[in-house]
Amino acid sequence: MSSKNIKTSITIDPKKIPSDRIQKVLAQSGFGSRREIEKAIVEKKILVNNKIAVIGQSINSSDKVIINGKPIHLKGTKNLPRVLIYHKPEGEIVSENDPKGRASVFQNLPKIKQGKWVSIGRLDFNTSGLLIFTTFGELANKMMHPKYEVDREYSVRILGELSDGQMEKFISGIDLEDGVAKFESIYFEGGDGANKWYRVVLKEGKNREVRRMFEFFDFVVSRLMRVRFGIVILPSHLKRGMHTELTQAEVSRLLVRHDIDCNDFIKPQLTNQKKHNRRL
Repeated sequence: MSSKNIKTSITIDPKKIPSDRIQKVLAQSGFGSRREIEKAIVEKKILVNNKIAVIGQSINSSDKVIINGKPIHLKGTKNLPRVLIYHKPEGEIVSENDPKGRASVFQNLPKIKQGKWVSIGRLDFNTSGLLIFTTFGELANKMMHPKYEVDREYSVRILGELSDGQMEKFISGIDLEDGVAKFESIYFEGGDGANKWYRVVLKEGKNREVRRMFEFFDFVVSRLMRVRFGIVILPSHLKRGMHTELTQAEVSRLLVRHDIDCNDFIKPQLTNQKKHNRRL
């Protein structure tokens, strides 16, 4: 994502913000991912005390920070980031802008005053199911980057039925044009007539990977739905096109699961927060 999309509405409270690396402070405050902020620094779009910022430098209570010519204000209290679950229907793209004018998942998300929603992974136009959004770019990176091997679970409908040998081959790995792909697990879910459902788990998110794996054996995927991403499960009650937000306790658990120190954030007092019966 271009650094021009980094939000520009932040001043540092001189009494409440300790020194820390500039990209970390700005990322935690919802002004883009660390990579986006680093890119903006390289492009000389961020100033600290009227000097071009340097990646890794610390900012403290007396510093004046400017992004794209605008002074920015950091709140003294760093709340836990927000995390949103969205049940994506087929026929929506996971992009804020589309030259074809197609419907975007971002059109259905709640507005936020500071920062922006970052999509944790993507789903194809014709794929439905679980999408996760957050205001914290570091969490998105920890869940998406291949080196962390966060598993994704899908329900797949095909025309026809896999043989035992084909299922074993999915586990051992098949050769696609961009490398070897495999499922961590696969099992038969059921199905009436010619259409059969399978549940699969994999630890990467290459473009159209599940569909291409079934196409390797000449099966066409007619329905594809993501039901789990890491420890986050799509709630059974959440209808397509609807979203729900994780509670602070659920966000804390998600951060800890991905080795993010919750002490970097100051938890707000929880008052009248709606409880959600979700499994995390």
